Amino acid sequence: MSEIPRERPKVTACIISLNEEDRIADCLASVSWCDEVVVVDSHSKDRTREIAASLGARVIERDWPGHVAQKEFAIREATNEWVFCIDCDERVSAPLRAEILTLRDQGFPGRAGWRFPRCSNYLGRWIRHGTWYPDRQLRLFDRRRGKWGGNNPHDRVVLEGRPGELRGELLHYPYRSISEHLRTIDNYTTIMAEGLHARGRRAAVHDLWIRPAARFFNFYVLRLGVLDGWRGFLMACLAAQYVRLKWAKLLILQRDVRPTSPEKD
Repeated sequence: MSEIPRERPKVTACIISLNEEDRIADCLASVSWCDEVVVVDSHSKDRTREIAASLGARVIERDWPGHVAQKEFAIREATNEWVFCIDCDERVSAPLRAEILTLRDQGFPGRAGWRFPRCSNYLGRWIRHGTWYPDRQLRLFDRRRGKWGGNNPHDRVVLEGRPGELRGELLHYPYRSISEHLRTIDNYTTIMAEGLHARGRRAAVHDLWIRPAARFFNFYVLRLGVLDGWRGFLMACLAAQYVRLKWAKLLILQRDVRPTSPEKD
């Protein structure tokens, strides 16, 4: 008697967005293999929602509660148990797509989820050293056995059991310009400092030079960021600045320093 073929699992792509009209179409094209696409948009002022809807996505407009909560909401809105989470600045490479489709046709055997390397393009070049690579991401999983966790803005998937490993890369275009990178550093370090403060963490003056120096050394020397040329040096400097700003902002928060108003005559 022949074995009854296993039904192929369906997969929902889950995306969160805000003012991504220049990137949402390419992102959606890279997940065209998914059976459903859910886009949760935080009141974009451009054509992000219209473009996503025109390309077949189910679009939900929702206030921004933070990275973790928004991504968790997106996977719970999916109509399929298997989800693939991707950001608007990411693309599924052809090798990664082929691996996922093979697993899907096999019924995603043996694991509750899979992770894979993410390769980022920075100022026109793919970065393969420093702390940016291989930057393994767990994005394909069974939502019955996984959920979004971590601390804003650095979210992560919490999975029951050990994930499988894939070799294909998720392609990442994180910043349109150096100015956007600097704005992101300022925004993310504020969120991180507020989170640390809420959890009772404390900063000291020495954190403003020891921690950034350690981060630079790790990125540029230990993780071979030097091999990425001037971009590697710049990225190591900005990584150190990220750490310095995070702890500086925490130091200010814990000392409750507020701007003073000009004295009146």
